[in-house]
Amino acid sequence: MKIVIIGGTGLIGSELARQLREAGHEAIAASPRNGVNAVTGEGLAPALQGAQVVVDVSNSPSFEDQAVLAFFRDSTRNLLAAAKMAGVKHYVALSVVGTERMLASGYFRAKMAQEELIQGGGLPYTLLRATQFYEFLGAIAYTGTVGDTVHLSSAALQPVAAADVSAALARLAVETPRNATLEVAGPEKAPLDQFVRRFMQATGDTRAVVSGPAEGYFGTPLTDASLTPGADPILGPTRFEAWLGKAAKAA
Repeated sequence: MKIVIIGGTGLIGSELARQLREAGHEAIAASPRNGVNAVTGEGLAPALQGAQVVVDVSNSPSFEDQAVLAFFRDSTRNLLAAAKMAGVKHYVALSVVGTERMLASGYFRAKMAQEELIQGGGLPYTLLRATQFYEFLGAIAYTGTVGDTVHLSSAALQPVAAADVSAALARLAVETPRNATLEVAGPEKAPLDQFVRRFMQATGDTRAVVSGPAEGYFGTPLTDASLTPGADPILGPTRFEAWLGKAAKAA
């Protein structure tokens, strides 16, 4: 099966391509690096020729409100049009758990716009919403830095290993389209600040952490329900301590 991965050279896309190829599929990792730009439409038609499935795991290079909205709207419209022309039978896209609860954030408004375009795009689809990746905990600490302290929300989080997200996408891509939205999360739920504290300790970051319910997430207020999945999500098998041990060695 030919499966084209938009954003195929990034964290999720490169691992997804590897897993699909190991399963015997023709996985094409498409990105601006190799001449495929969904925002402009450049290279989409030849890349999608003969494809049965397209998987969009691309992300905006800018999180500024208007820029990120333009990225997801333009790229999704172009992808849908090119996929229809190519006769693609299944459109799969990666989104974020809690999108509809986080609309005070410009990024989440852009993801909601993307989801709505896909749902109304006329192609069989599957949307997979993921919780925050273990791999992004360092970035969360960075954005919460004020002087010599790190300010973090104490709201609940259920993060997941990026490789487990790729594995879930690999399974869904070769299945019958769900025409629905699914969720994937990690096996453990705890306050966000606890996950980041453990990450900082493992990587030798000794800065003080200030946490509490009033601390936001990239400037947006959180509750325990904001970024955690609903009932019966797909659960990635990788536990945080197992991932953290490997990440600390690599740091």
